[in-house]
Amino acid sequence: MITLTDNAVAAVKIALSRASEPAEGFRIMVENGGCAGFKYQMGLESDLREGDAIIEANGVKVFVDVGSQPHVAGMTVDFVTDLESSGFVFDNPNAREKCACGKSFG
Repeated sequence: MITLTDNAVAAVKIALSRASEPAEGFRIMVENGGCAGFKYQMGLESDLREGDAIIEANGVKVFVDVGSQPHVAGMTVDFVTDLESSGFVFDNPNAREKCACGKSFG
């Protein structure tokens, strides 16, 4: 369903190790919004919700709610660092269009 690059796994592991409260993994959600129609939401997560898909990659759990699953199927998540910024990058084959920042899609 979702593939995490080694850089993404490392970034999530760092976030989990620095979390103020224990977390089991992280959640990726798709919500209405952004300049292209849908936007990604990510955050640390401890609780499994009904209908969640759980993807495990190198010891990291990714939780995806039932409504987001069709939007992220086949997606690759990377974490990049460059001179101007760093953050997660989504390569989503379901996105017909995306905004310039890469955080929303349609």
